Amino acid sequence: MNTFYASLFADDASRLIAAGCFILTVALYFASKALYARVRSPWLTPLLAVPVVLGAIVLLLHIPYPVYFQDTRWLMWLLGPATVAFAVPIYEYRALLKRHWISLAVGVTVGIMVAVGGSLALAKLLHLSPELQRSLMTRSISTPFALAVSDKIHAPRDLTALFVIATGLCGMLFGELVLGLVPLRTRLARGALFGAAAHGVGTAKARELGREEGVVASLTMMIAGVVMVLLAPALGFLPI
Repeated sequence: MNTFYASLFADDASRLIAAGCFILTVALYFASKALYARVRSPWLTPLLAVPVVLGAIVLLLHIPYPVYFQDTRWLMWLLGPATVAFAVPIYEYRALLKRHWISLAVGVTVGIMVAVGGSLALAKLLHLSPELQRSLMTRSISTPFALAVSDKIHAPRDLTALFVIATGLCGMLFGELVLGLVPLRTRLARGALFGAAAHGVGTAKARELGREEGVVASLTMMIAGVVMVLLAPALGFLPI
């Protein structure tokens, strides 16, 4: 009987902690967003600041990841509708897509080849495990697409999400530095750079540069994601 009550108490405590983690995650996001609106430092962006603070709190309080993920998994589900929402500006700028479809198609093709080939080459150089290699292949597309691809090539979903987020953050932090070194003056090229290399995070950064850059980044990100999902069966035959 004592064991039963102890187990029941532990389950209730776990639910309370999970609910608290969900509330804390949302609260930290809005607080970081408000701070970033005032202080435009890339190190204060919610996508970087919130995971760092949350990670520190979870480690400090010794909260197991399954407990944290118990309620916050619904936030991962929202990635799907958020990605679909990028279709709104795409529809508004469909004339731009018709006018530059060749450039976008070539850019997406080259971007996918560089992302997959570069990831595999780096993984081989570092002698990474097959699981890590498969997860790295999907790092340059948005999370919902990457997770769909990872399921088809039997890559760990957790590692895939981690690499996608890390790639997006790196693209956001160093994208403007690259633009300063590479003479990309057209809005099309500047937006495509962020969309192809840093997916959703890069698209958000491209929107800060201009509306057309954001639209092109959205187009590039969506097309690259769809193409990667279609190519997923072929990716499974790559030598790993």
